[in-house]
Amino acid sequence: MGKIILENIRIYSNHGCLDEEALIGSDYVVDLEIEADLSKSAETDELGDTVDYVHLNRIVKEEVSIRSKLLEKVADRVLQRIGKEIFMVRFARVKLSKMNPPIGGNVEKVSIILEKKFSV
Repeated sequence: MGKIILENIRIYSNHGCLDEEALIGSDYVVDLEIEADLSKSAETDELGDTVDYVHLNRIVKEEVSIRSKLLEKVADRVLQRIGKEIFMVRFARVKLSKMNPPIGGNVEKVSIILEKKFSV
């Protein structure tokens, strides 16, 4: 098994329960970690034998761009789509951070983490 990690994917979107959040939007940062068998690609040096991180990045960008009230829903969509589209992935972990959340105080970010195991 091996890991592929995408760090600090920056996306602007409009998540939140408040009407103002839908209008104004906010900056989000996503960290994604997946586990898969990378031994074949290590031998062959072929993109078709590994998990394409361009595909992973596209999934994150597309799903985070869809408005939701809760960050948990957004992260779950990312995980569900990875499971449907990239069969080599055995485990995925998504950390989704909302930068400068409107929670009354000087808070840099609020983050949630969801993880999912995928069957063989």
